Amino acid sequence: MFPISAMSATRDTQKGDYLLFVGTYTARGSKGVYAYRFSAPSKELIPLGLVAETPNPSFLAIDPTGRFLYAVNELEKYQGEASGSVSAFAIDKKSGKLSLLNQVSSRGLDPCYVSLDQSGRYVLVANYGSGSVAAFPLLKDGSLGEAASFVQHSGTGPDRERQEGPHAHWVGVMPDNHFAMAVDLGIDEVLVYRLNDKNGSLSANDPAFVKLEPGSGPRHLDCHPNSRFVYVISELQSKINVFSYDAQRGALQPLQSIATVPKEFSGTNYPAEIRVHPNGKFLFASNRGHDSVAAFSIDQKKGTLSPVGHFSTHGKNPRNFEIDPSGSHLFVANQESGNIVIFEIDQSTGKLKSTGQVLHVDSPVCLKFLAVSGTKKP
Repeated sequence: MFPISAMSATRDTQKGDYLLFVGTYTARGSKGVYAYRFSAPSKELIPLGLVAETPNPSFLAIDPTGRFLYAVNELEKYQGEASGSVSAFAIDKKSGKLSLLNQVSSRGLDPCYVSLDQSGRYVLVANYGSGSVAAFPLLKDGSLGEAASFVQHSGTGPDRERQEGPHAHWVGVMPDNHFAMAVDLGIDEVLVYRLNDKNGSLSANDPAFVKLEPGSGPRHLDCHPNSRFVYVISELQSKINVFSYDAQRGALQPLQSIATVPKEFSGTNYPAEIRVHPNGKFLFASNRGHDSVAAFSIDQKKGTLSPVGHFSTHGKNPRNFEIDPSGSHLFVANQESGNIVIFEIDQSTGKLKSTGQVLHVDSPVCLKFLAVSGTKKP
């Protein structure tokens, strides 16, 4: 079990120290972004409390320098206009406190995902409510400029309740920084854009998208560390779609579709997060309804998945989860039960074992680690 310490949050950092930031929904008691200090060697966790008061910071991203944090404010109104917003913060690594630099319109409704390109010069945002993506340049002080690029998706899917229009749910830049991908739940597509790293513009690639099975509702995407394979989780069909990735053309080719829940499960389930382990051997996916994390082993040559097992999250509605930078533990944010549960990852099998450690945060949605001292990658 991890010890929780109440000692000073400003103690001298040691090798393997990290900050853990927690993005939340603020309708049920939460007030914004919370933080913990985590020591990988000692497994000690120090609560730092509320580090930034801001509405619905549902998803977070940290720039490559570790100096700035960006949060979407998942709202439908910004300064009176129909739009959510994106907030930029400076990070105090000693205290974990976040200082607001500025806030800009996300250019759409209900922004639900934020990420940075590999150079750390642009922030990308997915607007779920209005089905669009936008890219924002970063100024020298870490603040956000006005949108450099905006793309409105169009179309519908067969699910009349969830796919009445486009719903961009994820956007990110591939490892070579040449292509950006957007996952749209409403139109069953992964859209591919060329990223101009000089001005942040997004232009349709050729091929411009890959179509998933109608009604699948793709939600999030992760790329294998070798950049040869891409994994997309489908919220409406509880499946993971495996693709080969041609980094020269920005093209995806389907390889496999595999369920995220056991065959005998007949209840309602909506997968949320997907993540490849830093060692490239395992993949994990969260199930809301089955309330589990599904673990898979990855064929290193083919990229395909084989089930390892399903592990209870000891909470309700597991949203996002994160693997700590040492690769040894997996932290799961259970949104509805208001807890974050920590698991050990078996490095040889990918199986999860609860440490018994539970952190309590109202409506946790997103977890992000930041190294505050040197550590070696797994």
